[in-house]
Order: sequence, then C-alpha cells, then structure tokens
Amino acid sequence: MASLQTPRAQPARTLVFDFGAVVFRWQPEEFLPRLLPQHASDRAATHRLAERLFEGFGGDWADFDRGLIEPAPLAARIAARTGLAVSDARKVIDAIPDELQPVPEVEALLRRLQRAGHRLFFLSNMPAPYARHLESSHALFEVFENGVFSSRVGLIKPEPALFAHAADVFGCDPQTLLLVDDSRLNIEGAARAGWGGLRFEDAAQCADALVALGYL
Repeated sequence: MASLQTPRAQPARTLVFDFGAVVFRWQPEEFLPRLLPQHASDRAATHRLAERLFEGFGGDWADFDRGLIEPAPLAARIAARTGLAVSDARKVIDAIPDELQPVPEVEALLRRLQRAGHRLFFLSNMPAPYARHLESSHALFEVFENGVFSSRVGLIKPEPALFAHAADVFGCDPQTLLLVDDSRLNIEGAARAGWGGLRFEDAAQCADALVALGYL
C-alpha cells in the first residue's frame, strides 16, 4: 500500500520529486557485484558492502551529499573506515553517475503529469559531480520547472531547513507542495515542514496513488 501523508480533498497542482530510486534508477544490489565481485559474491555480501559504503547515506556520504567533500578524499575516508582499497572505493564513486539512468515508467508518469497541467519540481540529496552529470546528460530535466540539489545548498533531506529553502526557491506555500519520495524519513520530514507526502514504491503504485488523491 502507498504510504500517504496529509492527503487533500482538493489537491495542490504542484509535485516535487526525489531523484535517486524514484526518477533515476538506484540499484546497488545490481551494480556492486559487477564493480566489486570480490566483495559482493552473493546477496548477503552485497547487502553488507552497500551498508559499509553508504552508511544509510549518513556519515561520509552525507558530507558528499552536502557538497562538503570531493570524490578523492571521500574514497580515502571510505577506505580508512571499511578496509576496502582506495581504488575500489573510487571505482564505485566514479561509476554511480552512469548507473543513475531514468526509469522509463517514471518518465512517462512525469510527462503525463505535465500534460495534466501540474507544476513539477525536484528535491534531491545528490553529490555535486552527480548533479552536474545528470543535468548535462538527460533531456528529462525539461519537465521540471525548477529544482534543488542538496550539494548546492549544504543541506540534506530530511532537515527542515532544506524543505523551507526549497519552498522559497519554488515560490510556493508549503501547504501546496506534495513530495514524492522513496524514503519514509523524508516523507515524515516533509510533513513536519507542512508539505504533503507520497511514499514512492514504483511507477504503477505512484500513479495509482496520484489518481486516488485526485491528481490524475
């Protein structure tokens, strides 16, 4: 079932989409065995490796998302913390931009929402080099009126200051915004900031939820 927060009988026409694992593919369980097969020999090992590398997107990776650290020192930090070779950590860091490919079903949903007259924005925890790569590589950005990358403002979801900043950038009252995000913590953070929220699972579930809420 979709996890919904603050649904409205008369929905706002402004939707804010997360990027990783929503608009763009994020599948460490698929790419880590390809990149580091010696450390990801089976599902359990791959899961452990992902936990060690990304720390639930806290710690070192949160600094990367905030724009506080570049790839080379990040790789050194990860290696010191995990025991991986610096070259292995850097291999993962450098490979991720090409792994962030648009999800075709979500792209179709975005274009459907655009045709329906909704304003579309994005709000993404995204390191600076990945943000630059996405902007320069994908025509999908044309569907978004504007957006905020965490690394460009030094804030990350679910921090209240990021939601306040994004609403200001978008020129919208928080009560008119609906966040579509795969993270429960981010949905809860949005609700605390006065936004609506829709927990994303996949494109079909998201579309059904938006129909139920009256957006489509």
